[in-house]
Amino acid sequence: MSPDQPLVPQPTAADFPEFLSIPVRVARNAALYPDKPAVKCEGRARNWGDFDRRVNRIARSLGGMGVGSGDKVAILAANSIEYLETFMGGLRAGACVVPLSTMAAADSLEKMLDDCDAKVLFLSDQYRALVEPYEDRLGKLIAGGRIAYDFSRPGWRNFEEWLSPASEGAFAVPIGVLDDFNIIYSSGTTGLPKGILHSHVMRDMLAVRFTAFDYGPDTISLASTPLYSNTTLVSVLATIGVGGTTILMTKSDVPKFLEIAQRERVTHAMLVPVQYQRILAHPDFDKYDLSSFKAKLSTSAPLRAHIKADCLARWPGRLIEIYGLTEGAGSCMLEANLNPDKLHTVGKPGLGSEIVVLDEQGRVLPQGEVGELAGRAQVMMKGYYKQEDKTRELFWHDRDGRLFFKSGDMGRIDEDGFIVLLDRKKDMIISGGFNVYAADIEVMLLRHPDVVDVAVIGVPSDQWGESPMALAVRAPGSKATSDEIRAWANGQLSKTQRLVAVEFRDQLPRSTIGKIMKRELRAPYWEGRGSKI
Repeated sequence: MSPDQPLVPQPTAADFPEFLSIPVRVARNAALYPDKPAVKCEGRARNWGDFDRRVNRIARSLGGMGVGSGDKVAILAANSIEYLETFMGGLRAGACVVPLSTMAAADSLEKMLDDCDAKVLFLSDQYRALVEPYEDRLGKLIAGGRIAYDFSRPGWRNFEEWLSPASEGAFAVPIGVLDDFNIIYSSGTTGLPKGILHSHVMRDMLAVRFTAFDYGPDTISLASTPLYSNTTLVSVLATIGVGGTTILMTKSDVPKFLEIAQRERVTHAMLVPVQYQRILAHPDFDKYDLSSFKAKLSTSAPLRAHIKADCLARWPGRLIEIYGLTEGAGSCMLEANLNPDKLHTVGKPGLGSEIVVLDEQGRVLPQGEVGELAGRAQVMMKGYYKQEDKTRELFWHDRDGRLFFKSGDMGRIDEDGFIVLLDRKKDMIISGGFNVYAADIEVMLLRHPDVVDVAVIGVPSDQWGESPMALAVRAPGSKATSDEIRAWANGQLSKTQRLVAVEFRDQLPRSTIGKIMKRELRAPYWEGRGSKI
């Protein structure tokens, strides 16, 4: 895919006359707030002046190695000040940064590193075992392109030693509106994950628009999810863009989150639903002073209505749920505080987005009917890196020829224009020819006092093809039996929704950003059948 001719139509520089790249914003913030903390992590801090100078040194060091416009720089590490400096330094050098998932298997990471054409890899000791099995096969890394943050090993250069000769003086290369910013790999479970290619203008536009959520120079944002996640980057880049302070946690930890939020007078946090659930359930939650919060944001998976209600009642500040694709194909926003009667929805299309609902033939469905959501926005991803066929699979065009991305999510638009999200299309249960949406059953099951978490999946049925089954986590101390919960549920469900079984789990498998891994839950039941995995 040529950067000059992206598969997905892109805006022109004339559409964004006030465009400033994120690296330029970093330099501007350093001039405005040189002594204010830019980033904190694990008791360490870097003020804006020092942060900018370190970014200059990293960019200059990369440039000295021949890394420039459009080249790829990969990072595999836990959250740290150095990680964020490297990310910004790579951008300032004109490179496209590829933050890699620390949860991926070694063979998947090898495919990603080859696919993204990374010339340099920054690695922390914690994740060496994910690279060492194929280290000798990383032929696309340039000479000297293996940089170790915190370990010594032949063939790897120590990060601080690599950096030490570089001047901290101002360094910049021209960055265009459509230049490559990052590649974010999807959490694919089979084959090669898709590399989502974002432009500089898309990232800068999101950072600017987050001022609507009260992001500003006084923002203190607490990031407790990994920097390789788009969820994290959206909030961190917004904080960087306005000159606020980012606090990075190396891993999600509820007591630590609450302690930092109280001590540092945190104003913003982007959290995933399971974090809200665990934070609000902490026995000492109400003892912490969280009055400094201006806004809390939720994304990556639907936030249950009862958790939203609990959050509104007990946690100060605005609660904003954002639904959208990493690909950037439209988004929805629910300002929960202002719409307490719409907590079962993900809000209305916002930020210049449009959403339609499609049937199986690609026809637009009327309001109220269930189908696949498709969306468009002012700026969308440039495409899946080197995977044009996969990119085209997303495409849907309206009568005017405008491009929308199909989301793979099922939902409907209610009478007030709010989006009700149901299931991933691939997770939809088809029982006896009827579409059964797990989300409807899950919402009902969570009303049972003995159920604190649940996932509904389809399991094989000789009579119906597949039937819904619930995998539930009981409340602490609960004595309820699976038969009791199943009978309670089936007494309220329609015939096609009725559960064939309820099984208990100590916990449900989740990704690092909190999505329930339904494929993993389904696998044992469909083993040997060759479908529905």
